[in-house]
Parts: sequence; structure tokens; C-alpha cells
Amino acid sequence: MRNFVLNVIQPDGDAPPPPEFLEPIMRNVEAVNQEMRRSGVWVFGAGLELAHTARVVRVRDDETLLTDGPFAEGKEHVGGFTVIAVPDLDAALGWAEKLSRATTLPIEVRPAAAVDPA
Repeated sequence: MRNFVLNVIQPDGDAPPPPEFLEPIMRNVEAVNQEMRRSGVWVFGAGLELAHTARVVRVRDDETLLTDGPFAEGKEHVGGFTVIAVPDLDAALGWAEKLSRATTLPIEVRPAAAVDPA
């Protein structure tokens, strides 16, 4: 099995959509999450706060620089993610399609780098 990260790409904004828009989407997302859990592929997932709440820390020459906001400014950002364990990329893409249908948003699929347990 290989781990893949499914990143939900959402439009930038200062506030979440209104409840009448967001509630049906969240029900659909939870249904996909439950399907992932039942099938045994779900490892971990979380939504993220709005991009403007991010902070970036850099260390250069023993000096720490802290900046407010996301690392990269843009019209879209990662709004949440799910980590899944599946046999291959095709399986990950299948789950990404289901998640994209549920969220109505693009899903970036990225293989997680293998970790050496030593």
C-alpha cells in the first residue's frame, strides 16, 4: 500500500460560504469519508482554517523571520486534505474523483514520500 494526499483546492476568501450552500457539501464529504473508512483506505484528514490565518517561519543565518499569511499568495489554496493508503495511483485518483464530486472543488493527488523507519 502507498499513501497519497488528496488536497482540496478551494477559492480564496475571508469567510466560508453560507450554510445553505456549505451544509449539503459537508454531508457529501462526510459520506465519502465514511466510505473511505469502511473500505479501510482512510488514514487521516483535516480541514484547514482560511489561508490568511497561516504563518510562515524561515531561518536564515541564525535569524528567524516570521511572516503573516500563506507561503504563496493566490486565488486558490489548500483548504483541507485527506491521507489515504491505496495500492496505486489509479486507486487514489478514483477516491479523488469521489471527493471532487462531493466538494465540487478540484482535488490535487500527491504521493507521499516513503519514510525510512530507522
